[in-house]
Amino acid sequence: MANSKRDLFLKRRLRVRNKLRKINPGKVRLSVHRSSKNISVQLIDDVQGVTLASASSLEKDLGIIGKNNVEAAAKVGAAIAERAKKAGVEECYFDRGGFLFHGKVKALADAAREGGLKF
Repeated sequence: MANSKRDLFLKRRLRVRNKLRKINPGKVRLSVHRSSKNISVQLIDDVQGVTLASASSLEKDLGIIGKNNVEAAAKVGAAIAERAKKAGVEECYFDRGGFLFHGKVKALADAAREGGLKF
């Protein structure tokens, strides 16, 4: 019996996250979640179990409510880079979850790199 799309997504998410944790112990994680209508990102310190900063396309001050496109993802990436600097984070690792690294996810990562985050 074939696996469902959801099962394949969950397997891919765990595979990516576990490989990244082995390579980058103790670093802050930049976790991305993309839905059909929004995109959000968090800087998570897994050692302490806290979220240091977050950004989402649902925030009114970014001016992209109701949009889920590459431009919106780029604005969210720039916002998380700015908030990471305020939180004192310069280096992290990029956890794309089960999402493929193209389109909106890639635009978010590129904008965060341009904003000064290193990963």
